[in-house]
Amino acid sequence: MVGEMAERIIERYTREEIDSVYIVYNEFKSVIAQRLVVEKILPIGEVGQAGIAQSDEMTQEQKQQVIEASKGAGVGVRPADTKAIDEAASHFATANVDYIYEQPAEELFKSLLPKYVAIQIFRGLLESVAAEHAARMTAMEAATSNATDMIDSLTLVMNRARQAKITKEIIEIVSGAAAMN
Repeated sequence: MVGEMAERIIERYTREEIDSVYIVYNEFKSVIAQRLVVEKILPIGEVGQAGIAQSDEMTQEQKQQVIEASKGAGVGVRPADTKAIDEAASHFATANVDYIYEQPAEELFKSLLPKYVAIQIFRGLLESVAAEHAARMTAMEAATSNATDMIDSLTLVMNRARQAKITKEIIEIVSGAAAMN
């Protein structure tokens, strides 16, 4: 199903019926937090670099709170300068190599593109399902907690009503006995 969808998308993109393809999904972060993600699938800008545009950006006030909290915790907000480390690591890397492929690059790309698009769509679907299950689990946990609170409250009301009835019956018995004397 996802493979067929990917093929139709690529076909429409190739015929220039559409000029770009985006996928919108809920990304599972944790049981209580999900993030709405808009990701560009086509055209591919740079292999290995996801074109994600998060739709729930932090406000300036939230950014300021993060900065203040990080100062208090002694954690830096800005990324560390890794130029020296990157340069040292580049000496261990292999030299630029022109790889030889069995198939022409265009043929290879045509066979990989449908798989790439299908995997991105499938990943978005999996993330959304995981986020939905987490939201359902959280909702059910809240419902269970609320039901437990309601049961406790109603049990207390029932016990008070039963106690009041018992007290009333005892008063009636004592009153009847006192009237006979």
